[in-house]
Amino acid sequence: MSQLIRKVWDIHGGIHPAENKQQSLQSPIQAAGIPPQLILPLAQHIGAPASPIISVGDRVLKGQMIAEAKGFVSAPVHAPTSGTVVAIESRLIPHPSGMSGACIVIDTDGQDEWISHSGVDDFRSLSKMDLIDRVRQAGIAGMGGAGFPSAVKLSTRDDKPIETLILNGTECEPYITADDILMRERAAEIIAGAEILRHLIKPSKETLIGVEDNKPEGIAALQKAAQGTGIEIVPFPTKYPSGGEKQLIQILTGKEVPAGGLPADIGIVCQNIGTATAIYRAICFGEPLISRITTITGEACSQPRNYEVLLGTPVQFLLDQSGFKKDDCIRLVMGGPMMGYTLQDTAVPIVKTSNCVLAPSAAELPPPPPAQACIRCGMCAEACPVSLLPQQMYWFSRAQEHEKLEDHQLFDCIECGACSYVCPSNIPLVQYYRASKAEIRQAQQDKIKAERSKERFEARTARLEQEEAEKEAKRAARLKAAKDKAAAAASNPDSSKTDLIQAAIERSKAKKADAADPAQDAIARAQAKAQDRVQDKGDGKVAAEDPAAKTERLQLLLASAERRLVSAREKLALAKEQASENVEAFATAVIKTEDKVAALQIEIANHQASLASAPAHDAADPAQAAIARAMAKRAGVSADESDEDKTQRLQNLVATTEKRLAAAQQKLSTAQEQNDANVAAFATGVEKTQSKLETAKQDLAAHLARLAAETPASAETTPAPSSSDDPVQAAIERAKAARAAQADMSDEDKLKQTIASLENRIARTQEKLSAAQESGDDKAEILADSIAKLQDKLASAKQQLG
Repeated sequence: MSQLIRKVWDIHGGIHPAENKQQSLQSPIQAAGIPPQLILPLAQHIGAPASPIISVGDRVLKGQMIAEAKGFVSAPVHAPTSGTVVAIESRLIPHPSGMSGACIVIDTDGQDEWISHSGVDDFRSLSKMDLIDRVRQAGIAGMGGAGFPSAVKLSTRDDKPIETLILNGTECEPYITADDILMRERAAEIIAGAEILRHLIKPSKETLIGVEDNKPEGIAALQKAAQGTGIEIVPFPTKYPSGGEKQLIQILTGKEVPAGGLPADIGIVCQNIGTATAIYRAICFGEPLISRITTITGEACSQPRNYEVLLGTPVQFLLDQSGFKKDDCIRLVMGGPMMGYTLQDTAVPIVKTSNCVLAPSAAELPPPPPAQACIRCGMCAEACPVSLLPQQMYWFSRAQEHEKLEDHQLFDCIECGACSYVCPSNIPLVQYYRASKAEIRQAQQDKIKAERSKERFEARTARLEQEEAEKEAKRAARLKAAKDKAAAAASNPDSSKTDLIQAAIERSKAKKADAADPAQDAIARAQAKAQDRVQDKGDGKVAAEDPAAKTERLQLLLASAERRLVSAREKLALAKEQASENVEAFATAVIKTEDKVAALQIEIANHQASLASAPAHDAADPAQAAIARAMAKRAGVSADESDEDKTQRLQNLVATTEKRLAAAQQKLSTAQEQNDANVAAFATGVEKTQSKLETAKQDLAAHLARLAAETPASAETTPAPSSSDDPVQAAIERAKAARAAQADMSDEDKLKQTIASLENRIARTQEKLSAAQESGDDKAEILADSIAKLQDKLASAKQQLG
């Protein structure tokens, strides 16, 4: 009697569309069977998608977890039957936009072999955390349409006590009867699930099951099953959309969930009756959520009914069993006619939230007429169950005034479609609101990304500024030290120059003295190198490379480059045979690799030549000699490179650059013929290569001219006249003539020529040293070392001359 007189409240607005529910209630629930293939999306719920824990080719059993939850708001996915995983890839999924998503594809084997599983006889013996964990591991999500993970919803907080537990059996949308048939045939499972939920939630006041009064058979079955449990079945007048969570709470309790709030904020938890049944199967039998009841209905189906469907079953598989007539169907709808969306493909699968597939005829669900101008009648505001202002929101949506939309509580809209249903101008209001929500969410995500990018940029800027400040401090310290040296040198320039040179000579003599004791010298060198490595690590420098190690490294690089060249030529040949569009790219790769091989060969030759021409007294410490050569090169002089080596190096550089120029000109010509967009880039490359070639030729000409100038007059011969006006070629010819003349010189004349050349080089280096001391340049010490070495060589040459 108390159920008949219980007070219920009404909601604002609402409509009464044609129900069309009887078509699918003419037969009991039927098992849909096992399709040949199941497609299981990893995102069948609100929150983070699940992550696969199986691989392609694995055989899985019914009930086996195949994807685990990632994060707190997530849910795992289980295999609905036994079979083999054939793909983990993107497939079409049920979504209003027709988007694709990551899916696990299983070819079923028809054996329907279960994994080992078991439930509990007495759920009251388990703690709340154990029960919630079992619900989470079973992958249960809200089956009324939203798909919110049930374990999250059941994890109530102690500081927010729950007074009322509500089970939603409303199913207010036209055509859908999945919950109605469930109440009729499996009321006992619903009540058993409600008792488990009541044990988990522990509502202090009451447990209610709300059902619209257009389901008398279902109400009677629930009342019978609930006898003696204290669970109250509450019928209430039929009105759409009374099945919304907030609307149902208001109808049964008179309480309103605040805007942006949750039912738990007012002491209420709401679950769907299908979810309650799934929780009962998970706790008492150990079965994960792998199937659900889905309605297949519409005039285009000759046998509309409710199926118990394995998740992942393609929609086409169900339509075939319901006598689907494609020619009679105007469009397929996932869900009901009010809140559902059009399916673009029948290959999409049934998921945890799929309660209905509607196949209407054109007469049953005609195409909407063209939208007309709003007449400001206000009927949309009267029908809105959330008491919003749809007309104003429509204008703001069209103008993309997102701030005003949020001020008008756009996100409180439940997209029930009542406003669109009553609009006399046939304006698709819900579509405007849905699009605006998506735009606002995207703008919020973009804002978050922009903030993160700004933080990263500011952190990087601060780091670079700090590094630059440190570099500037080091530069200032070096400049100060150089100025101090310059000031000291300015007070006594002759003494400073002499002191620097004398210090360099003393260092050279000390090295020679150390070399007299090989064992002691080896120990000293090892200690010095160890100290250098420690110091280099602290300064961020790289230790000098041993000549033998350099030879080995260059040879390895050459071998690798030659292997790459062979491979590049093979690819080019294959591309030409197949008339591939990438022939030019392969040809470019071959040219670049040939250049690298040639450059490495030249570098190896120069390195071996420098080793062969190195002084005997430097052989004891090749690393130190290499360091000295690098320091001298930095100072603008070369203490060890012979004139012949330098000539060979410069000639090789000219030849290599000419080859590169020819290749660059060929690329430019090809690009111009094909009207390539990169013509400007190729032209720039040609200009740069030409500039490098001219510089190399000028360096070679200057070097050869110096050699010719230093050749004694007695040794000069008149070079053969050249028909070329190229100064480089002329210098080469003069150098060849000088070398030919030198070949006929006696050893004594050669020594005299060497002495004259060394004296000339010492004089030039002393000029550089004086200029460096005057400007406070930190190269002064390096130049002094170079002078000391040149003086050693000069003294050695004079000693040999006697």
